[in-house]
Amino acid sequence: MSASLSQQIAEYLDYLRTVRQYSPHTVSAYGRDLERLRAFCERLGLEQAGAVHPAHVRQFAAEMHREAKQGRSIQRALSAARSFFRFLGKQGRIAQNPADGVQAPRQDRKLPRALDTDTVELLLKQQGRSPIDLRDQAMAELFYSSGLRLSELAALDLGDIDKATRMVTVTGKGRKTRTVPVGRVALEALRAWLAVRPLAEGETALFSSSRGRRICVRNIQERLRLRGRKAQLRENVHPHML
Repeated sequence: MSASLSQQIAEYLDYLRTVRQYSPHTVSAYGRDLERLRAFCERLGLEQAGAVHPAHVRQFAAEMHREAKQGRSIQRALSAARSFFRFLGKQGRIAQNPADGVQAPRQDRKLPRALDTDTVELLLKQQGRSPIDLRDQAMAELFYSSGLRLSELAALDLGDIDKATRMVTVTGKGRKTRTVPVGRVALEALRAWLAVRPLAEGETALFSSSRGRRICVRNIQERLRLRGRKAQLRENVHPHML
């Protein structure tokens, strides 16, 4: 007589414990997820692993979704099921892995939290007159004024700013370009920066390092974060917040 689903799960957990030497915590987590799967199969009258088909596993994931389980929890349960059926498949006890290809429903992405007006005012408040200070001021003002992505700001060249029309040409994802307005305060900050901007031969970057070379994405992130700390903000500031 073929082993029941409960017996097969017990064998698999024992394999994780003794052969794979997983920690008790990990084995317990697998056990909870597979017990949920067993209870689901029991309600459908599926007593053995060989009776479980991909449609059943999709139903299992959908049921967890209806119960408002988080996407990570559903994905973890599916991963446990996939590993369990793979174990049985290697032993020749099932013909195919019914959990292969079954994905958890996508989680809604949370929008990045924006800074409120008072916090932005603190962040953009003038802090120093050195070339680096003026550059950082111009970058922060341009982020806020034109809604640029981090990579877009880093890629800007001198010729991308049209002071007469108060517009900036941005190269975004997929090398697609768009033109967006630049506010008066941001333009003033850019003028102050360009008056002291270090020049390296052949460099066209709008924002450069003290050596006159294009400033990298990571450096921009760090400078904005440092600016937030100097303004005594409680959180780490990143470009999406602007």
